[in-house]
Amino acid sequence: MNTHEPIKFKGAPGSPYTRKMLAYLRYRGIRYELLIGDHAKSLGMPDAKVGLLPTFYLPGDDGQIEAVVDSTPLIRRLEQEFSGKEALPSHPVLAFLNYLIEDFADEWLTKSMFHYRWYYDDDIDMAGTILPMWTGIQAPSDKLKDMKNYVANRQISRLYVVGSNDLTAPVIEASYVRFLSILDRLIEKQLFVLGSRPSSADFAIYAQLTQLAKFDPTPAKICLERAPRVLAWTDLVDDLSGNPGSEDGWLSEEDLKQSLRELLEEIGKVYVPALLANAKAIENGDEEMSLEIDGKPWRQPVFPYQAKCLQWIREEYEKLGSNAQGQVNAIIDGSGCEDLLR
Repeated sequence: MNTHEPIKFKGAPGSPYTRKMLAYLRYRGIRYELLIGDHAKSLGMPDAKVGLLPTFYLPGDDGQIEAVVDSTPLIRRLEQEFSGKEALPSHPVLAFLNYLIEDFADEWLTKSMFHYRWYYDDDIDMAGTILPMWTGIQAPSDKLKDMKNYVANRQISRLYVVGSNDLTAPVIEASYVRFLSILDRLIEKQLFVLGSRPSSADFAIYAQLTQLAKFDPTPAKICLERAPRVLAWTDLVDDLSGNPGSEDGWLSEEDLKQSLRELLEEIGKVYVPALLANAKAIENGDEEMSLEIDGKPWRQPVFPYQAKCLQWIREEYEKLGSNAQGQVNAIIDGSGCEDLLR
């Protein structure tokens, strides 16, 4: 199973996970071809089992091209197949922390992205207008108008899936504002989550911010007012091909214990209780989970994929030797993240 350059994949600018993979590939120097709209179909590319963006077209075990989705395992596959400027730390403690933070960005920060985009009128109008153009730039104006209404209505109807509703809105928005302040202070000190070189966690955070800080009007205004450094950082992460990825770019575990404290506490405050409540509800056969997050009520349908996320985090922890587990425990103890591992 050898992946050859240029790697072909389908995506769109309004997809944060597309942006995550684009920034990752640029940093790694892996050549790619981004297929927009119906380009992949015209090339005879296969359909994915689940129609998500981005969709990568990679050789399977039998050598035949198959459609592959899900950015986290995609990055880990590419880390094995291409060498140089890796985005995953080789140190097991850093690798676990990177995995945890990447998962938080992919699965919790995306709640903020989806919420703001389809909850407020200005954001709905912006996204409904522009998103269809990104995949059909030459479509006639009347068709784009129809697509605007279709896309907006479809996405608004799916808000409940990610947990955005009138009850949960205060939790989502307060977490977003806190996160901006936390990231602002972190990058002032060390530029990236784990040091002076980017990891996959940085690309995951960046991906959500390409929408929150740079596109959707309401969260972008908040970011500009409260954390303009975060907006500037998002622009810089667009293309990190010039970052050398030096071996001494990772911080030590002792330094990370201090620098990641606020971020880990935010993960422990909001994402951890959601993961645990979701898994418990699914185990009990419930269709909905109900709990308190940050002292406020939260209710949404269960999310089977995020039950897998919890399982995968625990599996990453189990892969660590006892010494590395002890180091991880020392870093996350008291943050709330330790509850994931019980």
